[in-house]
Amino acid sequence: MSSDWSKTESLKYLQDKVNEVRTAMLTTYNEEKGFNSRPMGTADIDEEGNIWFFTNEYSPKASEISVENTVSLTYSDVKNHTYLSIVAEASLVDDKAKMKELWNPFIKAFFPEGLDDPKLTLLKVVPTDAEYWDSSSSSMVVLFNMLKASLTGKQYDEGKHGKIDL
Repeated sequence: MSSDWSKTESLKYLQDKVNEVRTAMLTTYNEEKGFNSRPMGTADIDEEGNIWFFTNEYSPKASEISVENTVSLTYSDVKNHTYLSIVAEASLVDDKAKMKELWNPFIKAFFPEGLDDPKLTLLKVVPTDAEYWDSSSSSMVVLFNMLKASLTGKQYDEGKHGKIDL
């Protein structure tokens, strides 16, 4: 956030926004194909700001992370005009206790064997850099401000933008 915000306030903002949106686009890199993105449901963002996902240990993303562990996460809340872009270091974590702590019934749709599924692992994403865009206005207010800017010839004020102090 801005220099007026403490690390605690910045972390709280990040946690709140991740918890509101829940689904991120995770982008990995593969030398053959370049960037690969896919939606991922957030299992948790912990008190340190680490973001957790359940994943298949044998998936292409897991292979890409084992080679190049820098990833990008994008959270978009179009309805509330809030966006997060996070650069992070990712790792696969095989921790049954943590899996049990984060488990919810929706995950069973992807892993029918539940916590005993041999493919099940956790993806831990540790943010290193983050930016936000937040106009937090209703769609009508945003539309009005865009129209006002268009009619007056002044640039549209898109709201708050800045880096999150991690």
